[in-house]
Amino acid sequence: MASNILELNNIKMQFSGVKAIDDLSFNVKENEIFGLIGPNGAGKSTLFNCITQFYKPTEGTVGYRDASGTLHMLNERKSHQIAKLGIVRTFQNLALVPLLSVADNMLIGAHINYRSNLFDQLFNSKKLKQEEAANREKAAKILDSMGLLPYQHMLVSGLSYGILKKVELARTLMSNPRLVILDEPAAGLNESETQELAQTIKQLKNDYNLTVFLVEHDMNLVMGICDTVCAISFGKMLAIGKPSEVQNNPTVQAAYLGEGGDA
Repeated sequence: MASNILELNNIKMQFSGVKAIDDLSFNVKENEIFGLIGPNGAGKSTLFNCITQFYKPTEGTVGYRDASGTLHMLNERKSHQIAKLGIVRTFQNLALVPLLSVADNMLIGAHINYRSNLFDQLFNSKKLKQEEAANREKAAKILDSMGLLPYQHMLVSGLSYGILKKVELARTLMSNPRLVILDEPAAGLNESETQELAQTIKQLKNDYNLTVFLVEHDMNLVMGICDTVCAISFGKMLAIGKPSEVQNNPTVQAAYLGEGGDA
């Protein structure tokens, strides 16, 4: 049985008296695709920010289990230390650098693993050159596996939105993550691009032995690829379970999917 990679216990997040997250607890298992759904303002992005420590929860703990089985309490970490543990995230809005090539944007994703120091950077040392060459080779392999290799030398600013979404997903792999957190990855995509994204997420999960935790409004995507779905509203848990169980839950239907539960 798969062990938990993420353990959220009694998470509360309050802003000036407003409860954005209200006593949420659940676990995410290794190598699953876990979906978080809820209406606008439900607290989904706030919860993501609590996991990655952009926000410090008002109460509760966030635990992350690394490859050796050690449980790290993320509350005790700074936000910039989270990626070194093997956790990486995307954002609702693209965070690529428009005037850099796809390959150079990929290298940004590898910066946390660079061993070169300031001296190496200033004098463009042999060590730095070797490290950059290795990372460029790694980036090319990742891009090739995702059908993006023809774009590697193109500027990001000239590419379609659908391609850019895939590039951003590809960049997360440069830091050798175990847990990838995706904040509305299908936002702005058309139906065919969303279907392609679904296949890409499943492929990457299997090829790179990832756990994927995503927030998404596209119910066809969520119900089609997730192993577990958690529905929240106003920061409170509505239901958690297999996609079909959550989709057919009357409380979820009323709060999010609409009466009758059409996805």
